[in-house]
Amino acid sequence: MVRPEDRDGFFALQGDLEIHEMFGGSRDTFRVMTRETADSMVKRLTDHPFAWVIEHGSRVIGEARLDRVDVQDRRASFAIGILDPHCLGRGIGTEVMRLVLRFAFEQLKLHRISVRVLAYNLRAIRAYQKCGFVIEGYEREAAFVNGHWHDDVIMGLLDREFR
Repeated sequence: MVRPEDRDGFFALQGDLEIHEMFGGSRDTFRVMTRETADSMVKRLTDHPFAWVIEHGSRVIGEARLDRVDVQDRRASFAIGILDPHCLGRGIGTEVMRLVLRFAFEQLKLHRISVRVLAYNLRAIRAYQKCGFVIEGYEREAAFVNGHWHDDVIMGLLDREFR
């Protein structure tokens, strides 16, 4: 659930260059979080039917979303972002993923969840694999980051694999 006061939580994060690059942003596009940016993040998440703010210790640390939910084909794509560098590598993202995946498969009755992640984001790839995602392929030179082309890793998880 997203609340108006989450704006202050996102603003407090200020932004982190390393995390920005893990999401595919370049050094030249990095900006410190402003109140306006935090406002637009909260608005975007509030307007999204399947988006959540991630909190840890009563502090906002990121977001998770099910995007492009297709009820006919029972599929969606998943996105998660831990925006607080002090919370990386502690299993928080994996725990959030499992909660969202349980919701997707048990409540929404989805059959398939897909993710795409930059090939150099090894921490994210390991977390997805811990939750059962398998690498299905690569989209070569799909992202231009810091003046270089990078591949995207395409991963998927089926409902029977999650159970």
